[in-house]
Amino acid sequence: MIEEDLNEEQELFEHHRIVADKGQSLMRLDKFVTMRIEHATRTKVQKGIEFGSILVNNKKVKSNYQIKPADIVTVVLPNPPRNPELIAEDIPFDIAYEDEDLILVNKSPGMVVHPGFNNYSGTLVNALLYHFKQLPKYSDEMRPGLVHRIDKNTSGLILIAKSEDALVYLAKQFFYHSISRIYNAIVWGDVKEDKGTITGNIGRDLKDRRLSGVFSDPAIGKHAVTHYRVLERFGFCTLIECQLETGRTHQIRAHMKHIGHTLFADESYGGLKILKTSKLPKYEQFIQNCFEILPRQALHARTLGFIHPRTRENVHFESELPEDMKTVIDKLRSYTNS
Repeated sequence: MIEEDLNEEQELFEHHRIVADKGQSLMRLDKFVTMRIEHATRTKVQKGIEFGSILVNNKKVKSNYQIKPADIVTVVLPNPPRNPELIAEDIPFDIAYEDEDLILVNKSPGMVVHPGFNNYSGTLVNALLYHFKQLPKYSDEMRPGLVHRIDKNTSGLILIAKSEDALVYLAKQFFYHSISRIYNAIVWGDVKEDKGTITGNIGRDLKDRRLSGVFSDPAIGKHAVTHYRVLERFGFCTLIECQLETGRTHQIRAHMKHIGHTLFADESYGGLKILKTSKLPKYEQFIQNCFEILPRQALHARTLGFIHPRTRENVHFESELPEDMKTVIDKLRSYTNS
């Protein structure tokens, strides 16, 4: 679990909003940004300006644009990777869709998305590099084509860009939360309301920095919103659908625990603790059998909807539940109806 969580700590892209002071003298945009963002090289910044991921007053301009007082500069740049080496590996993975601009991968549970601390090989990115030689390495970025990620033990759809233009176009949609993302999850307990919304800043847990915590203090963490809807009730467990309005590290896992409905089998957040509410026969043995079938958090990234970078049309993709979740849901249904 430590390997996964440390791998999840770093955001893929850094986001900045810089307002030029009233006394700001005229200065080239590339120099202005380079001076204000740590580790941002002039080359990296110029490339970002060229791609349109650095805007002034929400408009694309050139590197030699002269910054004036009160100008608002928004920046979306890839964070520097921790691991300088990226090795191509012949690892099989499931491609749900592919065209000349993007790839939709149906990630299996247990696969780490990109290299990080103690995970330098065997990741989806290692596999992508082997099968797709020309994926964009934006500003020498070591996570080619990657615009978002899902946790190691979460299954489902992940979006990969095949060109630099597509990478920037898609990354900006994630930044502005215009991507439609729906997950299926099994959670502990009987969720009271048929649908609801969880709002609470998400940041590193104060007791365990490998995990995410939910905070009411607006100064702690980042704004996060999760909408949920009940799909099926099993008494001691509930099958739900979660739609992300934002995309924070471990957002669904942290938000559901926050409202008292930890994800089933989620070891990091307490999901292996059996809820002592059912009086059905051989209840604890039944749950242990389910844990053996589903040895990871019961979370699946089912759908992705976004604007295609070339056609500018809204597109929507869906992934079926994996066999481990299907089997456990069938067992829950049979057990509670027996």
